[in-house]
Amino acid sequence: MRFAVVMRKQNIDNPWISFRWAPCEVLPDFGQFASSRNEGDQISGQFLGRDDDGESWLFTGFELNLFPDEAEGYYLNLSSAKPCWFVMWRLEEDIGSYINSSSIDLARVEPQFAVPHRICVSYNEAARLLDGGESVDSVLLSDEHAAWLQEYVNEHYRPEPKKRHRPASFKGAERSGED
Repeated sequence: MRFAVVMRKQNIDNPWISFRWAPCEVLPDFGQFASSRNEGDQISGQFLGRDDDGESWLFTGFELNLFPDEAEGYYLNLSSAKPCWFVMWRLEEDIGSYINSSSIDLARVEPQFAVPHRICVSYNEAARLLDGGESVDSVLLSDEHAAWLQEYVNEHYRPEPKKRHRPASFKGAERSGED
């Protein structure tokens, strides 16, 4: 299934930095964003608009595949208080291959630009990305997507049976021959 990510360049009141980047939405891509795609269906961004609080950019070209061996990570995500998408993004300096030609001049205003590179719904996969030093932010999962993911979890997730560990005090002492 294909998806698009909306990244937000949010203005902030801070004496050291004037904005911060954050993903704000993950949308299904049924082809309605075709005008923003580069050739080869690679990641492609386009400027959406600007307001008093910042500006928004739409990035297309994200494929989400679910794998049975990640079912525990999907389960952990769904069992949290707020199930979410995990969006891995990087600040890129060479943005020519990520931004479409109609928006490239607006993007080049900044020396670095936030580009999402990967989306996932597995808690474990997001943790591995964070452990690897990547920037990963979460975006709330819609009820529709949560229900779709729950169906997959119901079909593929089988919790490991819990093993009872006997306390050391019941294992018995190792004694040498008694006098």
